[in-house]
Amino acid sequence: MSKHRRKIPDEIRRRVADLADHRCSYCRSPEIVGIPMLTDHIIPLSAGGSSDIDNLCLACYRCNEFKWARQESHDPLTGASAALFRPRVHVWAEHFVWNRDGLRIMGLTACGRATVEVLHLNDLRLIQARRIWMLVGLHPPLE
Repeated sequence: MSKHRRKIPDEIRRRVADLADHRCSYCRSPEIVGIPMLTDHIIPLSAGGSSDIDNLCLACYRCNEFKWARQESHDPLTGASAALFRPRVHVWAEHFVWNRDGLRIMGLTACGRATVEVLHLNDLRLIQARRIWMLVGLHPPLE
């Protein structure tokens, strides 16, 4: 028997978007440019997560699809198992940094590296979009 998902109230969705500064909590893409965003369950409902605001974050469709129900993966540097980035628990700037040209996200920790890999945070399309966003002052975001 499948679980019935209750709709997350619009007020909670707006609060989640405000907390994320209207950017994807993972790849930091700005909502203002028309990137479709979802309210993501950081710990999936299927893994015992809740729909409380502390377990919700703003995520673009792309990151949400790649993340799916995953909570961990392998650090591409060490091969060891690593937890994926959890926006309500972790601080983005402690796990990631923009490279010198501001187009690529670099993982600073096992968690950051695993998240960059699993969510494809440096996909060619994202890099091209970031280049355009830079021209209009929307990128890189101040972390």
